[in-house]
Amino acid sequence: MNVLAVGCHPDDLEIGCGGTLAKLSALGHQVTMVHVAGGDKGHAVIKPEPLRQIRAVEAQEAGALIGADVIGLDIPDLSVKSDNDELIRKLVGIIRQTRPAYIITHPPEDYMKDHMEVSKAVFDASFAATVPHFEAEGNVRHCDKPMPVYYMDTLAGVAFLPTEYVDITDYIETKMRMNNSHQSQLKWLRDHDGIDFLDFVRTVSKFRGLQCGKPYAEGFRQCMAWPRLTTERLLP
Repeated sequence: MNVLAVGCHPDDLEIGCGGTLAKLSALGHQVTMVHVAGGDKGHAVIKPEPLRQIRAVEAQEAGALIGADVIGLDIPDLSVKSDNDELIRKLVGIIRQTRPAYIITHPPEDYMKDHMEVSKAVFDASFAATVPHFEAEGNVRHCDKPMPVYYMDTLAGVAFLPTEYVDITDYIETKMRMNNSHQSQLKWLRDHDGIDFLDFVRTVSKFRGLQCGKPYAEGFRQCMAWPRLTTERLLP
């Protein structure tokens, strides 16, 4: 099946659901990773224009590790708005082209506005993708019905109670390699903030594993809105 993951910045998907995406790809499913914002303001020294180029390359390298298609929409950081008609049309076009069995994205209550706006934009676009007369990029036929949406973990798992878990024990090192592709972020956080972000990511995965009896896991919560619910177990 096709699975679409929509994150805000380059590295958000790798942090929140990289192990699950790696597992899906290994099981033969097609994974598409979309980064809405370019990450151009995520550094205090590197200027926005060169940084957005660096981060785009890093995102492609991370996705290549699992054979995922990577799409960057390149909206400037802190300018993501769910009521941006152009953004919705772009997302609708991607949804119609990939026709995913389900979508993974940020929860509505994450730690910053850009993430929350992406969450709402995905919810709105996944409905608009089913409306026959809604025009979007690509001129592809509308989807038959809104697909299930799964919310990945918040940063550090704060205030997020999973309802489903994915065992990523066999894919934790792939997840770490995906995150390690984002050197512009890792080096900055290490040198200037004293944060070992790879250890941060591994710790959250281990914590979620502790909750469900596995060495490493990722937690998710399903969007509980009609008609997106299903009796099937879709997460791997």
